Amino acid sequence: MVGFELPTGMTVGVERPLFLLALPIGVILLWALVWYRADGTASNRSRRWFFVVRILTVVLLVVSAAGPYTAQSTETLGEPKVTLLVDRSDSTSVAPQRADKVASAIEKAGVPVATTTIASGGSSPIGDGVAANLRENGSVLLLSDGRVTEGRSLSEVTELARSLNTTVSTVSPEPNTKERYVSVNGPSKTSVGVESTFLVSVGGVEINTPAKVTVTVDGEQVLETTIQNATDAREFAHTFSETGTHRITAEMESTDKFDQNDVFRKTVRAVDRPKILYVSERGYPFESYLRNVYNVEKRSSVPEDLSPYYAVVVQDMPASRVGNVDALQEYVIDGNGLLVVGGPNSFENGNYESSSLASMLPVTTGDGRGQSTNIVLSIDVSGSSKGGMRVQKAVSLSALKQLGDENEVGIVGFNHRTYSVAERQPLGPNREALADRIRRLQAGGATDIAGGLRGAGKMLGDDPGTVILISDGHDRVEESISYAKQLRSEGKRIIAIGAGKNPNEKNLRTIARASGGSYFRATETNRLNILFGGAQSYEGEGLTMVDPNTFITSGVRLTANPGSTNDVSIRRGADFLVASEDGTPAVATWRYGLGRVATITTYGADGSLDGLLGKPDSLLLTKSANYVIGDPERKATGITGISDTRVGSSTTVTYRGDERPFVEGVSFRQVGDGAYRASVTPDEAGFHEVMDAAYAANYRAEYGAFGPDPALDDLVDGTGGKEFTADQGEEIAEFTREQSRRVRSVKTDWTWLALVLALVAFSLDVIYRRVQVRRSSTAGEGGLT
Repeated sequence: MVGFELPTGMTVGVERPLFLLALPIGVILLWALVWYRADGTASNRSRRWFFVVRILTVVLLVVSAAGPYTAQSTETLGEPKVTLLVDRSDSTSVAPQRADKVASAIEKAGVPVATTTIASGGSSPIGDGVAANLRENGSVLLLSDGRVTEGRSLSEVTELARSLNTTVSTVSPEPNTKERYVSVNGPSKTSVGVESTFLVSVGGVEINTPAKVTVTVDGEQVLETTIQNATDAREFAHTFSETGTHRITAEMESTDKFDQNDVFRKTVRAVDRPKILYVSERGYPFESYLRNVYNVEKRSSVPEDLSPYYAVVVQDMPASRVGNVDALQEYVIDGNGLLVVGGPNSFENGNYESSSLASMLPVTTGDGRGQSTNIVLSIDVSGSSKGGMRVQKAVSLSALKQLGDENEVGIVGFNHRTYSVAERQPLGPNREALADRIRRLQAGGATDIAGGLRGAGKMLGDDPGTVILISDGHDRVEESISYAKQLRSEGKRIIAIGAGKNPNEKNLRTIARASGGSYFRATETNRLNILFGGAQSYEGEGLTMVDPNTFITSGVRLTANPGSTNDVSIRRGADFLVASEDGTPAVATWRYGLGRVATITTYGADGSLDGLLGKPDSLLLTKSANYVIGDPERKATGITGISDTRVGSSTTVTYRGDERPFVEGVSFRQVGDGAYRASVTPDEAGFHEVMDAAYAANYRAEYGAFGPDPALDDLVDGTGGKEFTADQGEEIAEFTREQSRRVRSVKTDWTWLALVLALVAFSLDVIYRRVQVRRSSTAGEGGLT
């Protein structure tokens, strides 16, 4: 289809432009018919008339075949009607039910209302309810707290509504009834003799009086405290002295609407301390630290038999004296762990580069600062970014500023289409020109993140590199995730940066993770300097979290600065977690075969881990060791594992053993060699057992969150709706009237007119020549014979 917009706003075009190629062929054939070797009695005047009329007829026939059309945008006024979706689930009962009042006020303002209940009782499939009522170019009004307990999430509904051009507005209930719930957070698995920390908290709405909470472990009271409000949580520690499953119960004294959420239960499985091998020629404090948590055996080199150990820790060892590296390599490939800790005798000082050990590590020896690479900025310029385009440009310019001159950088923009803004080029001499291209970007159109990624991938071509995705993340992610995985297989990764108003961080993080990349907030673009700063120096202070969303770094707070770092650089495909003050990888991880490998390359003046051994930094060391250890029961057989759940929600039972277990009411299926899995769904709260494993079933999710969910704001902003109160019936009616006015393109097909004109031209020509023949004394003067 080809069209051209006239100054009047009308579009003129053809649907099948390839048919126009027949015009020159038709003209040539007609010329040959009329003029080539002309030897008849017809005059030149007669031949010219015949030629012109036939050309006109051919043109009209070809144009009709091409499908001529015109399109004109017109505003139409539909029939305003409010589709009111009402959430009557228990979580909304802490606020007055205003559905009837809202509907009455809207109808009083002259707009009819159709009311549909989408949730009730202890279940809130709000996302499914909204999705079922979406219509193309429509508008719905949602009266709900947005607390989804099953089915589609509100973010999924947002993307569906955007694809249908449907607006979703909300009326949030205003809680006026006191309701509290208690919960306990902490590890679900720990080692015998190791102190574990738990957090008991109280949440809810209209909390204006203290709540007394009692915590017991295996029936013995370990804590009795008063919690003042939702932000006043209490921490308690406990050391389990015996292996097996232990039961924690937190009970709250409260007088409120629901009592089922006044008790919370949690199970903790205590296992024997996993055995690890510590290899070092010196006596470092890290060995003592590990002995406080694990069963540690020390050697001066790696032995041939590593089967008893869950992980191997190597600290400050030259490559030539590490020991049996072949055995270590096979051990890790088979699914075990390796943690290599640096120092003055390791990595570049231990000749790692030319050793067999080097291939196992997520870092290589050499310049640890950001390396030059191929980069494409994929910038979201869709309509959802329009309101925050100023921020979007600022984030893009900030990202560009962090990249080193040695990188090759290109830019694509995307909405529902992808635009090549600037081809890949050396950044150094072209930095200002690229920045100017970013400043000129304009927003508009729908969002297709997958298309933006494809455009960036195409610009990278066969070269490995990085796509820096700058977007608000408001789009369906399935296709984007699929393409992100494809990029990963091609040696490319995505670093996603959340920009604009209310970015969907979950979507962006998921897309980045699928490619093996990372997600940064708009305020964290300085981390790009660590990764891609090139010859530019990174000016940091102490250790910096490059990716705070991994198992190792999540919840870790770094205050120490050991001062020295081995001269290493990140290996392609590895995860860069923590950087030193000059941007060198201080902590990095990756998967090697079936196993896990981590490196810690920062150290103090005495070669030790210095301040990392003290709190709060020591959590980084513990989590690094736990990462490489993995499941501390993976070498055991006859073990049943099961996670805590909620009433009405299923949980998975896993069993490792030689034969399929048979349990009444539970059906196990084999999922691997010696591995079996089943699913159970509790119908009442309490502690339950499957074989030798216990699990907790807590109150339904419906009773674990009250008051408006922040996701409602994203739903409204993402679909162009509005937030109303129950007293704004007239405003809702007026907004509905505005939404019913739609600008649509009215298309008119003119094929029939071209055919009629061709027929008229042909007919008039025939009639004219017949008349001429009758008037003439000879046929040769009247036409071609």
